[in-house]
Amino acid sequence: MRKIQTRFGEVEYDPTNLLHFPAGMIGFPTLHDFIVMPNKKNGPLFWIQSVDDPDIAFVLTDPTNFFLDYKVIPDDTERTYLQIDPEDECFVLSVVTVPRDAKITLNLRAPILFSPKSNRAIQIILENSDFQTKTPLPE
Repeated sequence: MRKIQTRFGEVEYDPTNLLHFPAGMIGFPTLHDFIVMPNKKNGPLFWIQSVDDPDIAFVLTDPTNFFLDYKVIPDDTERTYLQIDPEDECFVLSVVTVPRDAKITLNLRAPILFSPKSNRAIQIILENSDFQTKTPLPE
């Protein structure tokens, strides 16, 4: 087990359970490994904490909790990054923004594809899509 000091205090983690982004996240290409931190409150949001930079953490959610028809299927290149086959499970996650005015938005334009089989993830940009980077939650 290893420990890092974060905004959440000291966090202990098992390096074999890290969520690995081989290409980093958009805007953060040098951040490759994250700890998945469940939300202490019941709800659809959770954190991923960077171990490469303890000052960086993101709030994520499954966008289908809010947008039932949202679907992204990885292409061959994305499956290669994730080290999965077409029949393997792949989840779609969105980065959540919680501004001071509490009008929460999801980045549906640049979802994160996550493979539980490989514990790898990639953030992609949906080209030619009407989805936005700051999509308000449905009312």
